[in-house]
Amino acid sequence: MTNTAILEKLPYTKPFLFVDKLVSITNERVEGCYTFSEDEFFYQGHFKEYPVTPGVILTECMAQIGLVCLGIYLLKDESQTEFTIALSSHSIDFYKPVFPGEQVVVVSEKVYFRFHKLKCNVKMLDTNGALIAKGTISGMLAPKQ
Repeated sequence: MTNTAILEKLPYTKPFLFVDKLVSITNERVEGCYTFSEDEFFYQGHFKEYPVTPGVILTECMAQIGLVCLGIYLLKDESQTEFTIALSSHSIDFYKPVFPGEQVVVVSEKVYFRFHKLKCNVKMLDTNGALIAKGTISGMLAPKQ
């Protein structure tokens, strides 16, 4: 499955799509990136005169790249082509802020994938390799009924 095919299967669109490209993907890990443009909807109110990317958006970006893209790739051999995706748990620690215009890199490594539940260790880095956030994210990927 190509990186483009994975991105086409994502169940998100702008303004809630936080994946620009996948750099690499295997059965064990994925790496992708996203640039937070200066006109993202959430910067208008977070915070007054000092826009910072909300942690929940950073977590969503990590989940879209690190869990959903990897899950779609892992399910590439399933006969079902559409899946329901649900976040089941996450624990993320944040180390530095992300400002408008910054690009982030998400690297995710599979902990396990069984019975359509995927758990990953995920980290977010800036373009210099500095750690922004890291933690674990789990979710369910089930064939649509």
